[in-house]
Amino acid sequence: MSTNHLNESTDYKASGASNAWLVYALLTIVLWGVWGATIAVPEGNNFPAELGYIMWALSMLIPSSFSLKKVGWKLDVSLEAVLYGAVIGFLGGVGQLILYSGAIANGPAYLIFPIIALSPVVTIVLSFIFLKERVGKMGGAGIVIALVAIPFLNYSDGSGTTNNSAWLIYAILVFLAWGIQGFYLKQANNRVSAESIFFYMALTSLMLAPVAWFMTEQPLQANWGLDGAALAFGIGLLNAFGALFLVYAFRHGKAILVSPMVNCLPPIVTSLLSLVILQVLPTTYAAVGMVLAIISAFLLVMGEETADLPSKDPLK
Repeated sequence: MSTNHLNESTDYKASGASNAWLVYALLTIVLWGVWGATIAVPEGNNFPAELGYIMWALSMLIPSSFSLKKVGWKLDVSLEAVLYGAVIGFLGGVGQLILYSGAIANGPAYLIFPIIALSPVVTIVLSFIFLKERVGKMGGAGIVIALVAIPFLNYSDGSGTTNNSAWLIYAILVFLAWGIQGFYLKQANNRVSAESIFFYMALTSLMLAPVAWFMTEQPLQANWGLDGAALAFGIGLLNAFGALFLVYAFRHGKAILVSPMVNCLPPIVTSLLSLVILQVLPTTYAAVGMVLAIISAFLLVMGEETADLPSKDPLK
């Protein structure tokens, strides 16, 4: 789930030359990278991807509890917080559901995650259209490179690495959902506490769990053992705690340093680990697409962080 804009407070900034932000950012990179590379493993052990989503949604409750406890269980229950939380949580949850049940089930993680990393394209375009936010040179270059990267990534279908192009459609849907989510996160980060947003994201994700259950064929016949349900829950925790550590990375560091790292490096970790696990080499076209996607993600985030944000509230 995209939580790259949960940098809502500067009150927690560490004094002096603290490197706490770097530790939290590196933890996020490792956890998200490993999560992306292993997300499909339980499915291979007869635990359907849709049920994997449910395990992930349950795992979100643990870091959410940690974050609320750190602020004395202070939950923002204002209409604004609930509305933002519901929208952000729904978009994140739908993206995760599509990722689990569609993209990963039909394609390789080493191609899917570089595409998802391009979701800031949607955030930037929506900010330009609805908030009149200017698009800088880096952001514009990132959009152009992203448009070039996606055809390269899909060109590998003929190599036998994927059976069809369904994975690309699902990956683009996740890309859209998380890009729109990023748009609302940008507006929420100075209005609603990160802990409250995190809680509402977890709650909304759980509300989508019945949808995942009914999408599963014979869920009771799935592998509910250690290498099935328990493994899926553990892999979900990697994503959930990665998101929590990201919140703290933003609190102790500068967004212009944290954002490029957490947008660009996890897909690299995922892609490399996936290739090792699958013991395959990407085609030349896919490799070029992967590199272009990472470069694009870096430019997009850098362009986003240096743009001027207007104060207009899109939910009013």
